[in-house]
Amino acid sequence: MKLHTYIVAAAAMALIVTQTTLAQPAQPSPAAKSSLHTRPSSAKPGRKIVYTGQRAYSLGKKITKTIKGRYLLYLPEDYGQAGKTWPLILFLHGSGERAGGGKIHPKLAKVGLPKTLQRGSGFPFIVLTPQCPTGRWWTDADVARMVMTMLDDVCEKYKVDKKRIYLTGLSMGGFGTWYLAQNFPNRFAAIVPVCGGGNLYLNRRLRKMPVWVFHGAKDKNVPVRNAYEMAGTLRQMGGNVRLKVFPNLGHIMWDQVYTDPKLYQWLMQQRLGAPGPRAKSKKTRPNTPPSPAVKNEVPIPK
Repeated sequence: MKLHTYIVAAAAMALIVTQTTLAQPAQPSPAAKSSLHTRPSSAKPGRKIVYTGQRAYSLGKKITKTIKGRYLLYLPEDYGQAGKTWPLILFLHGSGERAGGGKIHPKLAKVGLPKTLQRGSGFPFIVLTPQCPTGRWWTDADVARMVMTMLDDVCEKYKVDKKRIYLTGLSMGGFGTWYLAQNFPNRFAAIVPVCGGGNLYLNRRLRKMPVWVFHGAKDKNVPVRNAYEMAGTLRQMGGNVRLKVFPNLGHIMWDQVYTDPKLYQWLMQQRLGAPGPRAKSKKTRPNTPPSPAVKNEVPIPK
């Protein structure tokens, strides 16, 4: 089957997943017995006693939630070989490709990694590209849960190597890449944030995860300082991080990232629990804030 056929067919896919949380009966805590107001209110026989004043209670309720979403899915040309599993790349698009009404944005397959997939065949990864709803962000908790549920669903239905799941995204998706990795650090073998940013403090959760950060030095939408701070802080915490800044490019620089074969060669070297070679750089004290010299502390791959 041709590559274009995979992308068009994937646009018709929808995801509906039901989740159930177990419940525990609600009851007052005995720890509140020393309260100044523990006297029960007057109650007639057969009625429940209600305690006045401030007491501690617990909530337990069964909730069933349906998660819906749309996504593109790319399968390699040789997908289906017996006994073989494939690495997967989860790609998060930018704010310009958001769409409402349960539809796929017409530009979703024309920007970033999905665009690269249309240029030729032989790409050795499964690629999952979720559709972010209009007005929402990848860093919204419910949107992040939708993405992770999609990932779980695809891993169940297709032959995915769960030790080689990679995460990348551009612009808004770059922020989403940092966010998902920091909140689900045990799911991804490596991440590639492109012109994004994130929570510096939570980088401590990524100290064992290979990271390759890309940014344009002349970016006026997302300042390149974000890349230096995120990469530098992670390096100072003992992380395995690379940084490449394109000196003459601005915000729209992702074609240079996603068309570079070296990126995919590097990803192939990373496995969950067994990362590839560490980036070479001098050691720095952990847990220290980024300094003006931080860009010299992070190697820039040639």
